[in-house]
Amino acid sequence: MRGIARALTVVVLAGAFLYLAFALSFGAPAASEMDDYFIGHGQEQTGANNIVTAVVFDYRGFDTLGEATVLFTAVLGVGLLFRKFSTEEDE
Repeated sequence: MRGIARALTVVVLAGAFLYLAFALSFGAPAASEMDDYFIGHGQEQTGANNIVTAVVFDYRGFDTLGEATVLFTAVLGVGLLFRKFSTEEDE
């Protein structure tokens, strides 16, 4: 009985994996009007000559600020972990 349950589990998991791998269209996002809007109005609304710069710094400014804060906090934490502490024996 255990062998049948194990084989059935493997078949179901393999089927789910194959469905997710081939049936869903990864890498092909749904058509959106936002990209056309950003390309059409990005330069006049932000003054940036580069659309990537306009999106990153103007349209998604708070998100970029949050990512920079997380990165700074992580670097600070790693720096504190590897900091050499002086003890009384070292002096």
